[in-house]
Amino acid sequence: MTFKQIADDLLSTLNHAQSLLESIPETKAATKPQPNKWSSKEIIGHLIDSASNNHQRFVRAALQRELTFPGYDQEALVTLVRPNDASWDLLLRLWESYNRYLAHVISHLPESVADVSCAIAKNPPATLRFIAEDYVGHLKHHLNQIVGQRFKTAYGSKG
Repeated sequence: MTFKQIADDLLSTLNHAQSLLESIPETKAATKPQPNKWSSKEIIGHLIDSASNNHQRFVRAALQRELTFPGYDQEALVTLVRPNDASWDLLLRLWESYNRYLAHVISHLPESVADVSCAIAKNPPATLRFIAEDYVGHLKHHLNQIVGQRFKTAYGSKG
């Protein structure tokens, strides 16, 4: 896939997801399905953290022509930033806006940087194109946790 196609897939996913997410009541969004599972608010909070981290990956890899980037402890971040204490509306607006901007950023990445090598934490190096594809796959994976299996992933994500 080209960066433009990845960005279009991200926008299409956002357009489909937004009304589904907005229909979830605040109290339900804050409810954990099981004690060791994230609430919808926590999942969206995690996706905001993911957007922030991946934004830096996209632009730094494109500018530096290679990338070595640390991973992050997603469980610790969710505990630290406490998305269950934020309003559902705030989380949704930030998530949607950040991802619309990321779609813009991805769509403007030159294809000449698609094969830039990215090393993230202890994972094997991957191309910038793979990182962008995986970002959208990861987002869809988590949206499916919230709203059910509605978002087909054209490219996989391990979560």
